[in-house]
Amino acid sequence: MHQHAAMVTGGATRLGRYFSEALADAGYDIALHVNRSREEAEKVAHVIRAKGRECEIFPCDFLSDDLSDLIQSAKQRFPGLNLLLNSASTYEPAPIAATELAALETQFRVNMFTPLLLTRHFAEAVQKGQVINIIDNKVAYHQYPYAAYLLSKKSLAEMTRMAALEFAPRIRINGIAPGVVLPASQRTSDYIKWRIEGIPLKRQGDPNHLVQALHYLLDNPFVAGQILFVDGGESINLEGRHSENYSA
Repeated sequence: MHQHAAMVTGGATRLGRYFSEALADAGYDIALHVNRSREEAEKVAHVIRAKGRECEIFPCDFLSDDLSDLIQSAKQRFPGLNLLLNSASTYEPAPIAATELAALETQFRVNMFTPLLLTRHFAEAVQKGQVINIIDNKVAYHQYPYAAYLLSKKSLAEMTRMAALEFAPRIRINGIAPGVVLPASQRTSDYIKWRIEGIPLKRQGDPNHLVQALHYLLDNPFVAGQILFVDGGESINLEGRHSENYSA
């Protein structure tokens, strides 16, 4: 019986690192995908091995390398591979009026095309397993200042539902849509406070909240095609303007 193993894309930085280490705690060996963050990947691999799990680093540039090789190499190294967690992402804000073709191609390639193709190759390589896509609670909005990024993530959400139908019951596919959990380093405290004011639960999230969501999706065999929003209710705060909240 082979040890369970997970391929985590972008698994060395930000949320990917939390997911990688949480999966190691849950008994998974880790196929750790990395592109430029090789030094960070070595640190994460050291932590995972210290937990008693195996970890192998798999470099791959999603803009140029062969994606089928990534899954095949991981399956060869870890015959028990039964989870694909698509966490790698790229982000470049711009409204539609300032969006160039290159930005569209890069963000769709990393944020949508790659998870789709990796899901296909994963389904070809394993008999049974799960795919979990890390999305973004912004998919609930139409925030045009992030046009290419947000459209790619909205497409990823729809792909998650579509793939869940296509590959069921053999492969169970779901998504997690984080809210304000790990804001970008350039975000000021005033900005974060302002964001929290728009969250019904009036607090910032913690990576452990996303890890709890991960465990729920892993452990509940009757959940498929769902996008689990972990955002303090921010994405349902769409009351809009009406006569009773109008102040002249």
